[in-house]
Amino acid sequence: MRQIPVDTSAATVMVAKPAQPKVRDRRTGEIALDADGVKLMTVDVMFAANDDVEILSIAVPETGISGDLAMGTPVALTGLIARPWENEFNGQKRHGIAFRAVAVTSLAATGAKAA
Repeated sequence: MRQIPVDTSAATVMVAKPAQPKVRDRRTGEIALDADGVKLMTVDVMFAANDDVEILSIAVPETGISGDLAMGTPVALTGLIARPWENEFNGQKRHGIAFRAVAVTSLAATGAKAA
């Protein structure tokens, strides 16, 4: 399957919705795992570049999430790729782009939570 690397160097990326487990099968509630058996998470981010803003849902291994990813937190996306997909269900063709990253890292200043 074709994978397209996504350049994030000129983009502003912020968390739109904190990480949640990626569900593989909605009927059974089965959680998705990657090829290594690591639980996948979904992080929705606001991706702003070239005077355009989109909300992207990005799959990332649970081990690739670091820092507090609360809504509005600026983040770095490591190894972001886009993968076109297409399927047919009940005679309906569907298509889209799936996003996957190796890691999502908070860029928020640390130390603000000292107690």
